[in-house]
This record gives sequence, C-alpha cells and structure tokens, in this order.
Amino acid sequence: MFLIATGIILFILLIVLHEYGHFLIAKRNGVEVEEFGIGFPPKIWGKKLGKGIFEGYYTINLLPLGGFVKLKGESGDDLDKGSFKIASGKAKLKIMLAGVAMNLVAAFVILTIVALFGMPKLINNQFTVASDSKVSKSESLINYIDEGSPAQKSGLKISDNLKSLNGTKINSQDELRQLTKSNAGKNVDITYIRTGKTFSTKTQLLSAQQVSESQNTNNPKGYLGVETTDYTLVKSTWSAPIVAIGLSLQIIKLTIVGLGSTLAHLGSSIGLFVIGHGTQAKSQASLASQNVTGPIGVYALLSRGSVLGYQFILFIVGLLSLTLAIMNALPIPALDGGRAFLLVLFRLIKKPLLPKTEDKIHGTGFAILMILFVVIAIVDIKRFY
Repeated sequence: MFLIATGIILFILLIVLHEYGHFLIAKRNGVEVEEFGIGFPPKIWGKKLGKGIFEGYYTINLLPLGGFVKLKGESGDDLDKGSFKIASGKAKLKIMLAGVAMNLVAAFVILTIVALFGMPKLINNQFTVASDSKVSKSESLINYIDEGSPAQKSGLKISDNLKSLNGTKINSQDELRQLTKSNAGKNVDITYIRTGKTFSTKTQLLSAQQVSESQNTNNPKGYLGVETTDYTLVKSTWSAPIVAIGLSLQIIKLTIVGLGSTLAHLGSSIGLFVIGHGTQAKSQASLASQNVTGPIGVYALLSRGSVLGYQFILFIVGLLSLTLAIMNALPIPALDGGRAFLLVLFRLIKKPLLPKTEDKIHGTGFAILMILFVVIAIVDIKRFY
C-alpha cells in the first residue's frame, strides 16, 4: 500500500512540477502570476511566499488532482503591465512549453535513478549499454491461473513470484515450462513469494496424456495451469544517464506510433458508424482503446505493479512524466501544444488571434477531451476491474 500511495503522490507531483514550469518561465519573462495552486478548488489555504522569481501567491486546494497556474491576463482583455496578453510571441511560446520541458527533465532524472538501482526490462529490444549492464534480479510472476488447474488447487494467486519447483530455481517462463514438463503427473513442492514473504505449497501436475488430449479442445491446459511474465532488473553505473536518454527516445517513438494507431482506428470507427456498419465500428473502437489509459488505469498499474518493488513504481512514474510531456507537446486544442500551435499558425498567416476565436477553439477542444476522458475511464474500468 505504501508503494501505491508513493506512486500516486509522485504522479500528482509530476503535474504540479509541470505547472511550476509555467510559473517560473512566466515570472522570468515579466508575466505576473496571480496564483499557483496545488490541487483544485475549493481553496483550503493560501499565502504569499518566496522571493524573486519564486515569489507568488500559493494555495492548497481540496481536490488532489494536480495543480494549476493562473497568469495575469491569460483570459479576457487585460492589457496592463505584467499581463500575458502583452507578452511577446517568443515569451508566450516559452511559457506554454515550459511544462513540457519540466516533465522531460523529470523523466530523465527519474529514469537515471532507476537505471542505477535496476531498470525493469519490459520492452522488446529495450535500450541498454551492453558493456555496463548487469542483471540484478530475474523473476517469473504469475499473470494468469487456469480454472481448476493444479496451480489453483495449490493456492497460488496472480502476482505470486515463483521461486522454485522441487528445489530447482525458476528464473523464466522457459525454465518453468521445462520443469513442469519433466515432472508431468508428479507431486511437486513449489516455493513462491507473496507480498515479500516466502511460502511453499504442494500440488500434483497434470500428466503428459492429460495435457496432450486437451490441446485439441477449446480449453488447452498446461501441466501447472499458469501463465507467467518474466521480470528482469538491469543495473547500470556510468551509463545510467545514457540509458535514461536512449530509453526516453525509444518510449517517445513507441508512444507516437501508438497514438497514430489509435487515431487511425478511431477515424475508421467513426467512418464505419456513419455508413451504418455498427459491428465493425465497435471493433475498430475497441482496437483504438487498447493503446490509451487514464487515471483509473494508472492506479491499476501502480496497484498491481507494487508487488514488483520501488524500481517498477519509479519506472512507471518516469514513463508517465514522458507521456505528459508528449501529450502536452502535441497540437491538441486546450493543451499546451495546441495553444503554441495556434500562436505560431496565426503569426505565420499574419492574422490576429482574437480572444473569442481562441476561447472557442480551446473550449471545443476541452469539451472533446472531457468526453474522451469519460470514455477512457469506462474502458479502464472494464479492462482492469
């Protein structure tokens, strides 16, 4: 529970850090900050604190969902000194993208720390520096148990870490597969770890004949009746910062590819729905939802991943920081990238961006984001619960 709470707090801090990036760069460029809030209103506490660039009115608010920064003249027609409205285009661009920069820096720091203490290897061909990589842990974690299987009868549960079978150590799926096959039909002793404590149990594996006969049915069985995930930690020393950068670039590429796939499936779903192909539209919508998750999904990942230790929690927080940076850099209305894109676009076409026009664009974008937020929440509930 401690690791789950830590992960959630760190996730909220990432959002606060993002907003503080806007705060600092706004102050540095002569824009007044009327309020910097941790959480969302209603306000619990507020006070003017700090000196120089850090001076501002800080508040703590009731809803612990991140934070916000309120700039003078950000909305409306305030043209007084210190207003965001009269800041130069370059200054506005810096302020808008400061949060993205803060999240990139945070991701780099977090992933560097994780690389030093043990980076979870969860991606195919995950970036490492081979000459400075050492496996510090290798485990086999249960992610599925077949109904009525020897594993279920023995009391094993999902997320248990299988350590040995009849005294022989288990480090991978392949080793487990070979051990259960060579002991088919026999009574075996299984040692496993659950919530940090070591336990042992006994069970009789299915025979080779039982497994063979089940392969031609709709319910093929294994000797033990489990599916496992290999969980490996790789430590680095001098190359930790390089690993953090290389992995970040790898994650950014995978995220952009995933977003592209999601948008393609979503567009296909809408098109199919319009022309009356409801079943196919639903199928495409399902594919679109596979690459996205929201706060509920994040909580589920932190909750289920807490059994893997602090390295996994920090790894997920680092990935979330990268994701926040990527999403806010995209030209999506209502987000930082969308605001920056509009600013640059209207400068290029040499037309003034009227407050009413900007508010309509970002208001529409925000409404669409809220609808997507609700849809993603529903998908996460179905997926994880």
